[in-house]
Amino acid sequence: MGLNGPGDFLSIHPTELKFPFELRKQSSCSMQLTNRTDQYVAFKVKTTNPRKYSVRPNSGVIQPGSVTNVTVNMQALKEMPADMQCKDKFLVQSVIVPGGSTVKDLNQQTFEKEDGKVVGEFKLRVAYIPANPPSPVPEEPEEENSPRSSTVEDAVRSSSEAIARSLEEYIGRGTSEEVRPLFLLDANSHIKVYLKLCNFDDLDALELTVEVAVCCLLSLHNFSLKYVCN
Repeated sequence: MGLNGPGDFLSIHPTELKFPFELRKQSSCSMQLTNRTDQYVAFKVKTTNPRKYSVRPNSGVIQPGSVTNVTVNMQALKEMPADMQCKDKFLVQSVIVPGGSTVKDLNQQTFEKEDGKVVGEFKLRVAYIPANPPSPVPEEPEEENSPRSSTVEDAVRSSSEAIARSLEEYIGRGTSEEVRPLFLLDANSHIKVYLKLCNFDDLDALELTVEVAVCCLLSLHNFSLKYVCN
């Protein structure tokens, strides 16, 4: 909470105005003013750069123990600030006023320090923050150290060996039209498991033939196409 000492009748939060910054886009932030006294307190918000900011409301009266929210709008900037730094400042003035006062009763003299009147003042700095901060990208574990990697390798090896056995039986029984469908039916599930583990997604579109099965095996087993492909 923003409290400077005697004469600070308001608690102010936050104590720094942070504007999400994006070129050529208006930005805004808000602050909360809380009357920490048992009397009516008038407030006024000033800035060192009034052309750049609009404040709503920029003045008002807060009843005892009540809260007022103030919105500060920053005009769109056409150039990137040097080092994303801002030298602008805001000043919130506060003063005790008669009970029942409203914003219509306030004037320039209300916040003048005269006749021993105490006027509280609190200064706020301005900071720019990224409008869309990048999300941290989680690091992927190295493939060679991944337990899943070895599991996949074992599954691929097991699947390819099963296909090899089916192919050996197919070769041993001949290449007649009666035997060919039996080999395809037996190898079908193994082939699809193998291709899925190799990141082949469109399994439904795969037209499994003896030649496809053999081609899947050639990289792992030393079979000759002349025995199965005419």
